[in-house]
Amino acid sequence: MTKLGDSLGRGWLHVSLRYLPFADAASVELPLRRLLRLSLFQVSVGMALALLNGTLNRVMIVELGVPASLVAMMVALPFLLAPLRALIGFRSDTHRSLLGWRRVPYLWLGTLVQFGGFAIMPFALILLSGDTQGPAWIGQWSAALAFLLVGLGLHTTQTAGLALATDLAPEEARPRVVALLYVMLLVGMVVSATLYGVLLRDFRQVELIQIIQGTALATMVLNLIALWKQEPRNPRLTHPAQVRPAFMASCRMLLAREGTVRFLWTVALGTMAFSMQDILLEPYGGEILHMPVGATSILTAMLAAGSLCGFGLAARLLNRRVNPYRLAGLGALAGVVAFFAVLFASPLHSPTLFRIGVMLIGFGGGLYAVGTLVAAMQLDHGGLAGLALGAWGAVQTTAAGIAIAGGGALRDVVSSLASSGALGMALSGPAVGYGAVYQLEILLLFATLVAIGPLVRYTQETREQPYFGLAQFPG
Repeated sequence: MTKLGDSLGRGWLHVSLRYLPFADAASVELPLRRLLRLSLFQVSVGMALALLNGTLNRVMIVELGVPASLVAMMVALPFLLAPLRALIGFRSDTHRSLLGWRRVPYLWLGTLVQFGGFAIMPFALILLSGDTQGPAWIGQWSAALAFLLVGLGLHTTQTAGLALATDLAPEEARPRVVALLYVMLLVGMVVSATLYGVLLRDFRQVELIQIIQGTALATMVLNLIALWKQEPRNPRLTHPAQVRPAFMASCRMLLAREGTVRFLWTVALGTMAFSMQDILLEPYGGEILHMPVGATSILTAMLAAGSLCGFGLAARLLNRRVNPYRLAGLGALAGVVAFFAVLFASPLHSPTLFRIGVMLIGFGGGLYAVGTLVAAMQLDHGGLAGLALGAWGAVQTTAAGIAIAGGGALRDVVSSLASSGALGMALSGPAVGYGAVYQLEILLLFATLVAIGPLVRYTQETREQPYFGLAQFPG
C-alpha cells in the first residue's frame, strides 16, 4: 500500500508546478507528495457527486421513467444530511479511543458507508427498470437507501479528511491546504463526469451498473491510499476523560449580532435559487433538447468548470477589497442571465445556448458561494469563526436539499397540469414544467438581490474589507 501511495505521489509530482497553484501549501511537516496523496479522498468525493447529481438523475428520469419528484427527493437526501457535518467534525475532535486515532476511524467509517450505498445501488436500479417481477416500492426504497448511505458516507469522509489535513499542516499553511483539497474536489468532479459521459455515449443498463461498481471500488482504493499512515497516534488526545464543551450560548450570541439573521436568509434564498435545477439540467437536455446521455453527463463537468472560473475571479476581486456582499450580488446577476439562457434554449432549439447557460450557472454560483462565505467570516467577533462558518454551511446545505426536492416536485406538478390541458393550448409542451422551475429560480435571485442590498450598505459603513484568496474557501 505504501509503495502504491508513493507511486501516485510521484505521479502527481510530474505535473508542472505551474498547474498546481497551491503547491506552496506543502511544508516540512506535510510534504507535497504526502499532501497530494491525502487529497485523493476529495477526488473520490467528487466522483460520487458527479455520479449522484449528474448521470444517475438523468438516467432515472429519462431512461427508467422514474418521476422527477421521487428522484429529486432521493438526490436531496445527502444534502439534508449535510448539517450533520458539524456534529461529525465535533465528534472526531473529541473522539475517545485507546488507539490514539481521532480522524482515521471516521474516514474509514465514511468510506465503508459510501461503498455500501454504491453496492446497493445497482440492484435498486434493476428493480426500478421494471425488468423484474418484484414490487416497485422495493426498488424505490432501495434507491433512496443507497443515495442516503452514499451521502452520509461522503459527508463523513470529507469532514474527517479536511480535519486530518488541518491537523497535519502547520498553522500558517492550513488555509492553502484546504484550498488545494477543494480544487481537487472539483477536479474529481470534472474528470469523472467527463469519463462517465464518454463511457455512456451509447447507453446500456449493464454499462451503467459497471460504472457504479467501478466507482465503489475506486472509492475504497483512493480513500485507503489517502489515509494510509497519515495520522500519527496520540492516545493523550483521545483519552476517555475528554470533556465535550457546550456551544448553545455561542449560537445565541451569534444570532444576536446585527445583520446575522438577514445574512442567513440571504444565504438560504440564493442557495435555493442556484440549486432547484440541480437534478433537472440533464433531463432537460435529454428530454427537451434531445441530447444523448454522454452529452448531458458532460454538463456536470461544465458546471464545475464554471465554478472554478467563479472562484478564480472572486479571489482577484476580493484581494482588491471588493465588498463580499457586492460580489455575491454579482453572482446572483450572473445567475439571472444563466437561467434566461437555459430557458430560451428550448424555443430556440439551441444546445449551445443551453451549455453556455450551464457554465454561467456554475460561474454565478461560485461567485455567490465565495461572497457569502467571506461575509460569514466577517461574522466572527470574539472567536466565533467556526460557529459562523458552521451556520453558513448548515443553512446553505439545508436550503439546497429543500430546493432540489421542491424543484423536482414543481416540475412534475406543472408538467401534469400542462399535459392535461389545464394551462391552455399555449402551455402544453413538455418544456413547461422545466420552465416553471427556471422562472422561479430567477424570481428567487431577484429576491436575493433585494435581501442583500442593506447588507452591502451596512458593511460599507461599518466594516473593513478583509484580505481573501481561494485559501479561505472551506466546506
